[in-house]
Amino acid sequence: MTTLRIAGGRVLHPDFSVREGDVLVDDESGEILAVGDVADGDATLDAHGCLVMPGLVNAHCHAAMTLLRGYADDKPLESWLREDVWPVEAELTDTDIRAGTELALVELVKAGTTAFADMYFSMPEVAEAVAESGLRARLGHGVVGVGKDEEAARADHEESLDFAREYDGYADGRVRTIYTPHSLTTVDESLLREYVPKAREAGVPLHYHANETRDEVDPIVEERDERPLEYADDLGMVEEDDFVAHGVHSDAREVELLAERGTAVVHCPASNMKLASGAAPIPSYREAGVTVALGTDGAASNNDLDLFDEMRDAAMLGKHAAGDASAVPAEAVVEMATAGGADALGLDAGRIEAGRRADLAVVDFEAAHLTPTHDAVSNLAYATRGSDVRHTICDGEVVMCDREVLTLDEDAVRERAAEHAADLVARAE
Repeated sequence: MTTLRIAGGRVLHPDFSVREGDVLVDDESGEILAVGDVADGDATLDAHGCLVMPGLVNAHCHAAMTLLRGYADDKPLESWLREDVWPVEAELTDTDIRAGTELALVELVKAGTTAFADMYFSMPEVAEAVAESGLRARLGHGVVGVGKDEEAARADHEESLDFAREYDGYADGRVRTIYTPHSLTTVDESLLREYVPKAREAGVPLHYHANETRDEVDPIVEERDERPLEYADDLGMVEEDDFVAHGVHSDAREVELLAERGTAVVHCPASNMKLASGAAPIPSYREAGVTVALGTDGAASNNDLDLFDEMRDAAMLGKHAAGDASAVPAEAVVEMATAGGADALGLDAGRIEAGRRADLAVVDFEAAHLTPTHDAVSNLAYATRGSDVRHTICDGEVVMCDREVLTLDEDAVRERAAEHAADLVARAE
């Protein structure tokens, strides 16, 4: 066993208290060994002037969409998808997706994110990139039935399940898998009834978009005389360990259904605001006992992968929508970005305590915009930026030290992604 001591900082504890202390991790097992007054480690990582917090969990992302950052802005979801995103995605190659994913991984590492959920395409390439990066992920091949005949749509489901079975536990367990139908309106009902039970047999959780916009909700209500998540429940898609993205337009019955089933919801406030989708009822979810996580969505609808931005957005949007300044407080959004995300993804992380996975972010508080520190949790929620992260540790391994990404060549990744993005758009146009 070799150990790493993160020394000289203050530590954010699970009860949101902040106390001076060190964190000792086993960089072979990837576990936290002790917190507070700890023994010397075989190596030391300097955290003076810093706050040591759980690594952030981005619970809904389309990583390779970094290639489409700024490509199609200022449009609502349906026209954005059908007129801009889906046509260019039809031109994506495996190498495009690898380049875009690596760019996302650099961005995630540099902003203190240690785990993420990704629903996209060419997922073996994504899994290999994640393995190289040192991060942790829940990965699923996105199934979209729009524009496909039954044979092609069925092949899409098969590809999703094949990937889920083959890659679960990849990269020494840092990669886990999910079955990811895109949404209830973009995937055929008969195929969902056929393939959801197969995912259950394989022991693979489900992740999908739900109740993101009125345009998604209204057709289901009109055609079926039931709410979208009631329809999903009839399909067997609302179970413990599943997690849905957005949940903007869930009604009281759906909120209670998620709570009863133990299904988590991933709040993506920046994307929801940018696409004018609405404001999710976060206070209602939390009051009902639903696990709430945070996600950035893809960089095409955000336009970054900085979960600190997302914390601030979640708090501000929640207050504005409720007309109540206390509706979504600082502690709530920090919890969503850490413990909530870890719980949604089924990870033994998100809290700094002995026995948990050593997924950590060390945030440099010696900055003008973080001074003074009357309340460290408030600073995290309302003032911290991803660029304030000094070190990032995942599974006990230091993946960024003093702002230098150690697992990927940042400059080469940026250059390659820019080339692929330009070529992709040229092909699509």
